[in-house]
Amino acid sequence: MADRGRRADQSPSEQFRALYEEAETRTARAFEDAVSRPGFGALLARSAENVAALSRVGSDIADLALRNLRLAGRADIVRLSRQLHRTEDKLERVLQEVEQLRDELAARPPGAAQVNGRGDKAPAGR
Repeated sequence: MADRGRRADQSPSEQFRALYEEAETRTARAFEDAVSRPGFGALLARSAENVAALSRVGSDIADLALRNLRLAGRADIVRLSRQLHRTEDKLERVLQEVEQLRDELAARPPGAAQVNGRGDKAPAGR
């Protein structure tokens, strides 16, 4: 009752502020009570698991839709990327071999005997 008598003496904005602060205090206390219980942690963990599972299901559905539309999906692009990297690596190795052979040819004296592709000396008639 004393609280109502005090509210009557206050302006409407002060009354609103007091009611708001009281509601905020009660709400904070209720949330603190809810969060402090062990069940809240279990609920939070289950919710996180469900969100992760739903995300995975959504991703799988999107991949299936793209596959059914005959469009390149994420898995297709990853596979193509791996193939491209392997091809680039092989091409780099071939380029290194070619440069090494060029260096060997450049290091030979100009009148040195030529060698055919098998490593044998070429016949004198050629």
